[in-house]
Amino acid sequence: MTVPPPIVAPSILAADFARLAEEVRAVEHAADWLHVDVMDNHFVPNLTIGLPVVQSLRAATELPFDVHLMIEDPRRWAPGYADAGAYNVTFHAEACDDPVALAKELRSAGAKAGLAIDRDTPIEPYLELLPSFDTLLIMTIKAGFGGQRFIPQLLEKVRTARRHVDSGHLELRIEVDGGIAADTIEQAAAAGADAFVAGTAVYGADDPAEAVRRLRALAERAFPGA
Repeated sequence: MTVPPPIVAPSILAADFARLAEEVRAVEHAADWLHVDVMDNHFVPNLTIGLPVVQSLRAATELPFDVHLMIEDPRRWAPGYADAGAYNVTFHAEACDDPVALAKELRSAGAKAGLAIDRDTPIEPYLELLPSFDTLLIMTIKAGFGGQRFIPQLLEKVRTARRHVDSGHLELRIEVDGGIAADTIEQAAAAGADAFVAGTAVYGADDPAEAVRRLRALAERAFPGA
């Protein structure tokens, strides 16, 4: 199979919210996706942005939006993000009793569908659902807070997913989220991830666009078969 080029998705959770449009434009010509973390203070103990911010930002950039819903009841809210122009809408397996049905709904609304697996959730029960999805997001931290330290043991889930995807010839992005930086992205790429969420590593850098380009180069070098 042709190995797709790696994707780097800066997370605006680490951006300056008072200058959000400017922060987005700072990575516009370097990033592949823009990662948008939506938290509801129920599924995770934190509260971030919601649909009105996504709708406003959509007019400010051409970057595809990679929306990560860390919320209860994604069946209620996820289609609204697809309608708002999100490229990819990812919801948590732990929050949805019928992931395949919601994936179909998102695809019908014009978005890609993503399934997220949190730190303490085994991946094996969800492997057979992957043909219904475009993205599998594997948390490499506990969902809910930015700035946490990368947990390398969670890469075993990435390896398991990569074996399953490759053996089934699935067209699926394997995305990792949590603690991805210059000193961890190569490990994640070597395990089989091909999409990378990076917050502080991008927006904490003096030159966010250059940080994105460096991360992509590191991932390209480490990805199996690259």
